[in-house]
Amino acid sequence: MNLKFDTDVKNGTNILDVEIPAQLEKYCSTGMAFIDDAFGGKGMTPSTVIMLTGTPGAGKTTLMMQLADSLSRKGHLSIFNTAEESLFQVRRVAKRLRLKKGFMCGSERMVPEIINNTDELRKKYPKKQAFIIVDSLQTIDDGKYGNGTTNSMSQVRALEALTQYAKETYAIVIVIGQVTKSGDLAGKQTLKHIVDAHCHLFVDLDRKSDSYGERCFEVKKNRFGCAGISYVLSMGERGFREAF
Repeated sequence: MNLKFDTDVKNGTNILDVEIPAQLEKYCSTGMAFIDDAFGGKGMTPSTVIMLTGTPGAGKTTLMMQLADSLSRKGHLSIFNTAEESLFQVRRVAKRLRLKKGFMCGSERMVPEIINNTDELRKKYPKKQAFIIVDSLQTIDDGKYGNGTTNSMSQVRALEALTQYAKETYAIVIVIGQVTKSGDLAGKQTLKHIVDAHCHLFVDLDRKSDSYGERCFEVKKNRFGCAGISYVLSMGERGFREAF
């Protein structure tokens, strides 16, 4: 059985007769120990779609740029698309972080263009595992209306399109999502159900906590492993590291 989607399995098939695609048996190390650990110890599974949310100023973009550089060091195809900041701003942060390998960059707002650009790079580097990092979900457009008009469902359609692409190509997609002042996801709650994993980055403001003032990285949902795991991180001039 050569299957791409679980929906390709015929009704009435015994679960023990279902062959898992070889790509889904692999793990892709990110080169960042705490992130690999968060996803089961060996890294991420191809076709995984992850949402990273975080409180304002927690360092979501910084963490994702650090991750993108680490992915390049591991030999993966690392693509960072920003519609949140200009590429010059991203370059300034990369300079401050003293990134060594860098990553492929883009500044597309339209999801079809993000996908087309990724396809071109995948053709150029066919043996590399593709990682797509999108900053951020609230700034991209699925193109449904063609004139730049968006509504409350635009984010849902955009995320669905990226998820479909991940499942078709086994690319790993990470989208940065914004939160409200109360810390809840900004936008439709449907977004949480589309993704395979949801991680959250925040500053610990509890003065009684041992990690007060540090960043905390928490895995809230993970279809490919454990959830409820959290890590304490320190952020310095060169980015994040595990605090303890």
